[in-house]
Amino acid sequence: MNALKKISRFLSNHTSLFVIAVAVITFFFPSLFTWVRGTTQTVIIGIIMFGMGLTLTTEDFKILAKRPFDICVGALAQYTVMPLLAFCITKLLHLPDDIAIGLILVGCCPGGVSSNIMSYLCHGDVPFSVGMTTVSTLLSPILTPLLVLFLAGQSIEVNAAGMFISICESVLIPVALGFLLNTWLGKKPKFKDVQALMPGVSVTGLAFIVGGVISLQGANFFKSGVLIFVAVLLHNFTGYFLGYLAGRLTGMSTAKKRTISIEVGMQNAGLATNLATVHFAAFPQAALISAVSCVWHSISGTILAGFFAHLDNKKREKSTEDNVSKVNEAA
Repeated sequence: MNALKKISRFLSNHTSLFVIAVAVITFFFPSLFTWVRGTTQTVIIGIIMFGMGLTLTTEDFKILAKRPFDICVGALAQYTVMPLLAFCITKLLHLPDDIAIGLILVGCCPGGVSSNIMSYLCHGDVPFSVGMTTVSTLLSPILTPLLVLFLAGQSIEVNAAGMFISICESVLIPVALGFLLNTWLGKKPKFKDVQALMPGVSVTGLAFIVGGVISLQGANFFKSGVLIFVAVLLHNFTGYFLGYLAGRLTGMSTAKKRTISIEVGMQNAGLATNLATVHFAAFPQAALISAVSCVWHSISGTILAGFFAHLDNKKREKSTEDNVSKVNEAA
């Protein structure tokens, strides 16, 4: 069990590298993950979200009740900034329908699960991060289909009811089940062992989803790879900036501004990949840009968290130097 825990920690600490490695290997050996499609892909998403549910406690919901303003600002930013930003980018870059729907899907999904880890690494407000992820996830069965219908419904046919059912099956029910199990069994040692393994399981599941899309659509990447990268990077980095700006305009602390920046910029692109595969099969590159977002959001989130942590280190070093200078002057 200890060995499995070490593997889980290693995978959660090196999410980006592991997902990239699986994507690259799958590109050259596409048969490895052709099995990750349809129901199998939905089950994997469900397992990832079940892992998130296992981390939730009644205390998390008490925190939400104590911080309604922060959570409302975060939820509003989550479901306005990224969806509208995705829509604007599709128009700005004149994206074809199959890429546009993928980007809009990513924008309309809830915050990514790994954003909580990034908030911790950059000395952000972790309870706020967990609260934002929880609320955006719980709202996703309603808001994600409605926003996709509103933003993309004029261009293509959107099955909002079908998306609602899919998100309930793959997100809401697994999260609720994980939360209930944690409430009932959370203090048992063996259950804590299972919880310790879930981050590694979630990272592996995310890598499998990316591998599944690459195995089916990897050959299409060279048709519009540059356009996809530009759209994903522009969407992601502008989301970080506008999220931070939202925190600043509402007078949040530095820790909260960092958290809302990461929460807004990092999306549950794994869910978007699944929705694109299941509901927009006629637009194959929708799943491809969602999978690219999966990989890139993990990389950029790590980079941003590292940058924020670097700022803190520089500030501490400067403070230490100033204190030493004052001591020397006094001497």
